[in-house]
Amino acid sequence: MLKGKFSKEKSEFVPVFGTKEEDQDIPKYSLRKNSVSSDVAYRLVKDELTDEGNSRLNMATFCQTYMEPEAVKLMSESMDKNVIDKSEYPRTAEIENRCVNIIADLWHASEDYLGTSTIGSSEACMLAGMSMKFSWEERVKKLGLDLNAKKPNLVISSGFQVCWEKFCTYWGIELREVPLDHKNQSLNMDKVMDYVDPYTIGIVGILGITYTGRYDNIKKLNSLVENYNSSTEYKVYIHVDAASGGFYTPFMDPDLKWDFRLNNVISINSSGHKYGLVYPGIGWVLWRDKKFLPEKLIFKVSYLGGEMPTIAINFSHSASQLIGQYYNFVRFGWDGYYEIHNKTHKVAMYIANEISKFSEFEIINSGSELPIVCYSLSSSFNKGWTLYDLADRLLMKGWQVPAYPLPKNLDNEVIQRLVIRADLGMNMAQEFVQDFSEAIQELNKAHILFHDAKKPFKYGFTH
Repeated sequence: MLKGKFSKEKSEFVPVFGTKEEDQDIPKYSLRKNSVSSDVAYRLVKDELTDEGNSRLNMATFCQTYMEPEAVKLMSESMDKNVIDKSEYPRTAEIENRCVNIIADLWHASEDYLGTSTIGSSEACMLAGMSMKFSWEERVKKLGLDLNAKKPNLVISSGFQVCWEKFCTYWGIELREVPLDHKNQSLNMDKVMDYVDPYTIGIVGILGITYTGRYDNIKKLNSLVENYNSSTEYKVYIHVDAASGGFYTPFMDPDLKWDFRLNNVISINSSGHKYGLVYPGIGWVLWRDKKFLPEKLIFKVSYLGGEMPTIAINFSHSASQLIGQYYNFVRFGWDGYYEIHNKTHKVAMYIANEISKFSEFEIINSGSELPIVCYSLSSSFNKGWTLYDLADRLLMKGWQVPAYPLPKNLDNEVIQRLVIRADLGMNMAQEFVQDFSEAIQELNKAHILFHDAKKPFKYGFTH
């Protein structure tokens, strides 16, 4: 008895770094036979993540990297709730409904709108794309168009996010890319309608292109579509991919018409985990009218207590991010979102202004729309190092700053992009500028180059 009691007490008080598990390789590709204590498992997994970088210093991602402790507490307390079980968790279902209504109000929707939460904008874009496809089929069948004669197509600028390429691949849609060029670094309004024909399921306008943060001119696009539709039976409509701008523009540029105020905008998606200020895992898609969402995409779930409609592609997932979105709406209100985004805008403009003082760079985007700062090496630059070298040098200070080529037709030009988020205050921005300046000074003095300046290494980068 004494020996057993002593052994138990001894095992309880062994320091984590004194356990036998800390003297062994962590399980990677198969399960070990025995269990370990929760504190040891926590430490082993946490240690695996220590060299991954600080998310707050990640200038690459649009995704939110800070939420208030009270929000995190609420989210952790709702992780066990399954969003799809609407009959089991009616209050969570009501909160989702409230969020849809709040977003519809931000986007100036009419009374007949429909919407749903999604895992992110990728799922939201899939739903919007399927809705465009099935709605198009219903319209053109009535007009006698031969659906087998030609592949349906979707028109979008070449600055699209990869989820649209996935959608077109999954559903057998031709992706018609309107090329970007130096003059038109958003959807080219002089050429876009040249890509439209009776087999076009829709046109996607982007409110915040991933590469540069620029806005497509949705108001101009709406006018072009209005003129086109007045001259043909084969109507075409607009979906706005507002993954980045949907929770930013309503506060920072409320007079800009890009949303349901435009007659031909039939659906909009956005990411709550970008400028909606929620941790990754929440998106939204809304339709201006139920007639633009075919009935075949609305499914009835008839178990777990009652029959409930569901639109989303994904099924079981935690309610935590949804609760986090509602917390933000309750916590910040309109004024709070404006104050946060306005500060973010000022930080972006400050950083852009500081970078413009360096002769090495040309500013491509100053953060005047989305708070995204983009720049390339100037045409007169002759110091040998590349933006990839600068990215490496900044990483030494912890800053993750991507360097990547622009999309097709401009892919010979490499740029860097800084995504300014809510958690980058002016104090951190000044530290970044200091580290940025020191990195340039070090590169200008360096004799060893990590990349060939004439043939820079190119890699894809998407967030």
